[in-house]
Amino acid sequence: MKLRRARAFTLVELLAVIGVIGVLASLLLPVVGAARRTAREAVSVGNLRQLAVATHSYIADNRGFFPPGMSFDNNTRWHGARASVSAPFDPARGWLGPYLGRDGRVKVCPEFAALELAPGSFETGAGGYGYNLAYLGGPIPDTPKGAYRPARLAALPRPGRTVMFATSALARAGGVQEYPFAEAPRWRNPGGGLEGENQPSVHFRFGGRALVAWCDGRVGAEAPNPAGWPGVNYYGGDNAGAKIGWFGPLEANGYWNPEYAGNNP
Repeated sequence: MKLRRARAFTLVELLAVIGVIGVLASLLLPVVGAARRTAREAVSVGNLRQLAVATHSYIADNRGFFPPGMSFDNNTRWHGARASVSAPFDPARGWLGPYLGRDGRVKVCPEFAALELAPGSFETGAGGYGYNLAYLGGPIPDTPKGAYRPARLAALPRPGRTVMFATSALARAGGVQEYPFAEAPRWRNPGGGLEGENQPSVHFRFGGRALVAWCDGRVGAEAPNPAGWPGVNYYGGDNAGAKIGWFGPLEANGYWNPEYAGNNP
């Protein structure tokens, strides 16, 4: 009985198969990349919700006041505490530490963790999220030494349109670094008014959007204000290139300011 020899692939056929596989891979890679970005965004939304819940738990335990953003000596923050300005932050010792789970740590935004970070970061421990220091946990302008007295949740006329947290970063030469505050567009001066332009820190890293936790606990996504893209900051960082700016109205500090007249209930 004569056996039939199996037919082998020719080089042309093999190359054709490899080409088809390459085309399929090129079609699938963007889909896989988009799925990963969507998953990272979902994790970050969950992290912000956890921060909002922790903040509301703190408020319930502290006579309705928001947690301070930082102490006057700058060694205790909402996200941790340190022995000196050159020491690392211990996340379990921050004002929100007891409300953030067993280890008291802020969960790191996975999209931020995937970025190329600038060398020599001087801020760590906030996970890529920034607090509304200026209006919720910041100084009362007319008190001695800029004493810190946080706002009361019950005193906010429009908590659903007042920023609590946002995805944040600080532009630096060579990349970005972590930054624990979502800065308002303008500084508040000792008399209670507003001064010149602040350095932006809201990071639009999710497809050109920033994730925002509002004071009523909701989490949403915001596109940047086209006018809110200042150029190089005083750390040599390119804000526009790093996708760092502001969102919403810029007048009167917009959605950072609970008393902003343009806020709608």
